[in-house]
Amino acid sequence: MPRYGIFTPGMVIEFLRIEVTAQYREQYLQLDREIWTTALAKCPGFISKEVLLNPNKPAEVILIIRWASREEWKSTSCQLLAEVEAQFALATGSIHHQIIESVEYQVIAQ
Repeated sequence: MPRYGIFTPGMVIEFLRIEVTAQYREQYLQLDREIWTTALAKCPGFISKEVLLNPNKPAEVILIIRWASREEWKSTSCQLLAEVEAQFALATGSIHHQIIESVEYQVIAQ
């Protein structure tokens, strides 16, 4: 399958917009990297994860997660996801964070 830059046809982008208390943003990001990114990196089909920060909205965090295919993304074990979410919730404790947007994008060839 031909590659187009960092995108491959059939790839799926998981886009998450998260609101997190601005003063704890760096701590949140560190925990996200240690817990979620580490766990996802072991999943079949995981390609990469990027974090975008809006300098005008310090409480906003954008996560862009690339998966080789929708099938591989959705085949991630529900048990694994629940375990990782429980570990993350425990680690973040009282840091307010909330997913305020979750969107799936499909990559197509142009």
